[in-house]
Amino acid sequence: MSARSTETTVTFNHAFQIKGLDERLPPGTYLVVTEEERLDSLSFPAWHRTGTQLHLPAIATASATRQAVTIDPEDLTLALIADGRMPIDRSGAALPDIERPGVERPGVRPAGSKA
Repeated sequence: MSARSTETTVTFNHAFQIKGLDERLPPGTYLVVTEEERLDSLSFPAWHRTGTQLHLPAIATASATRQAVTIDPEDLTLALIADGRMPIDRSGAALPDIERPGVERPGVRPAGSKA
């Protein structure tokens, strides 16, 4: 099986909480890395997400230490919704899935892109 990593950034305008983390995180732009493995048993290309990491602290924050914490991408989506950065459809579902690369989303852009 082959693996790939996709880097994106998410921007929060307000302090936010991610399930599993003890403290509220300050507003800022954060790096998110999604790890995936290719499913070779199918007749078409498909990928299975194996992990999502949020890199702390925010990109613009000066810090002697940095860490990557494993998070549930659904918890990240909920935090973005609470921050007012993700549109919601009538059913209450976030639109679109933040893990879909190549789709422009408010507050979410590929790593290295300029605001």
